[in-house]
Amino acid sequence: MTTRRELEHRYKELTALPDQWNSWEELMRLAMEDAAAAEALGEVPVGALLVAPDGTILARAHNRTITDNDPTAHAEVLALRQAATTLQNYRIEDAVLVVTLEPCLMCTGALVHARVRGIVYGTADPRTGVVDSAMQALELPFHNHAIWHTGGILRDECAEQLSAFFRRRRMEQKN
Repeated sequence: MTTRRELEHRYKELTALPDQWNSWEELMRLAMEDAAAAEALGEVPVGALLVAPDGTILARAHNRTITDNDPTAHAEVLALRQAATTLQNYRIEDAVLVVTLEPCLMCTGALVHARVRGIVYGTADPRTGVVDSAMQALELPFHNHAIWHTGGILRDECAEQLSAFFRRRRMEQKN
């Protein structure tokens, strides 16, 4: 568990890029591949992965809410479930979530409870994103675990992936 005080004092160490990777952009491109897999299923194209400090990818997932008939089947939650199974632990401490879209309140709560180390997201979600946009859920004073976060990694590419999906969907509904 990382306290707010510890986060402030160990920020550089906690926000370090996982070993074996050259940039957050490199990891975000993998998440975008997962988002494309969601789109192929007719799902909103959001992809996520969890990366351990040694660079191991613990989990990769994409939205499956429609496919699974499950309102909780967001990419972030599915990645947490997969990593927890792999690690045989409900705590995913020290991992960083890389996700193409700013997480919602449900996902952010799950990430706090899983005790991930950080969140790196692509594009902001002004309507339901709660890391920086609609609210700052990670800053709520009652959380017993602090998570560092940064957004805007491949922002334009992630935003275009989502925008193109919704443009196509509107055209299909119109026809």
